[in-house]
Amino acid sequence: MKPKIACSPNGPYRLVNDPTPVPVDTLQGPAGERYKSAIGVSLCRCGGSKNKPFCDGTHSINGFKGDNLADPAKNKRATYVGKSITIFDNRAICAHAGFCTDGLKEVFLEDGKPWIVPDGASMEKVIETIKRCPSGALSYALNGVEAVPDSHEPMVTVTKDGPYAVTGGVELVGVSFGDGAPKEHYTLCRCGQSKNKPFCDGSHWDAGFKDPA
Repeated sequence: MKPKIACSPNGPYRLVNDPTPVPVDTLQGPAGERYKSAIGVSLCRCGGSKNKPFCDGTHSINGFKGDNLADPAKNKRATYVGKSITIFDNRAICAHAGFCTDGLKEVFLEDGKPWIVPDGASMEKVIETIKRCPSGALSYALNGVEAVPDSHEPMVTVTKDGPYAVTGGVELVGVSFGDGAPKEHYTLCRCGQSKNKPFCDGSHWDAGFKDPA
């Protein structure tokens, strides 16, 4: 079974590798019956834990709220048609990792209008760059057929001073994804400042979020 992630109300992410409850050998009821629980870990998403990436309960005292405050009107995917490739982009779910604007400036123009020029580089370079997008904001189509994201091993990666980068189709329980967003990979806020919770919107940059090892 694939791992699952659940968002506790105004609390941590709960990462469970196997939701099947197993007996807890050192916990019993009044009649000696063993309690069962799914084994998992609680990951900080308020940004305040002193034991990152794990939750230490700081969310209960720093006023963390898990509400999504993003403007739903901005959650839409734009289309940029080139001669050899069509690029899709949903700014609302971008984590601003910079792989596109730093890695392929000929196509992804940080201050350009339009900001994406599909034919600015070879199709191979464009695809390679899009595949590095951790949030799923960028995707593409060839000959009118939208590409299926590459499959990866289920994994949650704690990025340096940034979000949790989730790959491999780890299920995010009870959460609606953005327009055109893949469920194979996405990024989750861990600074506590994103307006698009639980997804990262790049607010960790403005917040100066740091997570020393």
